[in-house]
Amino acid sequence: MFKRPLILASKSPRRSQLLREAGIDFTVQTFDIDESFPPEMPPEEVAPWLAQRKALAAVHLIEGDEIILAADSVVILDGKIYNKPDDYAEAFSMIRALSGRQHTVITGVCLSSKEKEMVFSGITKVWFSELSDEEIDYYIRTCEPYDKAGSYGAQDWIGHCKITRIEGTFQNVMGLPVDLVYAALQAF
Repeated sequence: MFKRPLILASKSPRRSQLLREAGIDFTVQTFDIDESFPPEMPPEEVAPWLAQRKALAAVHLIEGDEIILAADSVVILDGKIYNKPDDYAEAFSMIRALSGRQHTVITGVCLSSKEKEMVFSGITKVWFSELSDEEIDYYIRTCEPYDKAGSYGAQDWIGHCKITRIEGTFQNVMGLPVDLVYAALQAF
């Protein structure tokens, strides 16, 4: 669909899935970067800032007309960022905090080429119904959400049974605002 080669600088299987389902051709190149951010940074700025850092780490791959796509997602509740959990206890604590509440998912995206860079974010509000301790335990044991911001995936059990409302795109909650990426790639 797009004539320029796209390099996805992400290990996320969900981002790859979303791009494939959108009919966008790409290759994957991954890099480990330090995902820490300045503690004084406003939570809304963290995801696009990290996406831009990831793209910068991959910019050496650009030899011709390639475009680098890098992304990062954060879950924000009460001004606090909930990243990927380190263990069961942290996952349990995160989901317990989100239970019965509304939170925001921000996915920052950076598209980078030799001639330009675009940084933007998808923002989605998500409402959870109440989860019992047994439901949280079940979810963590069966879905193992250790590689997901906020300790959950909208595409699995918690999304099917406990997300009651979404304002914004579902794909953004999965890890990539495909509608915004599509429009930005058209602009390239």
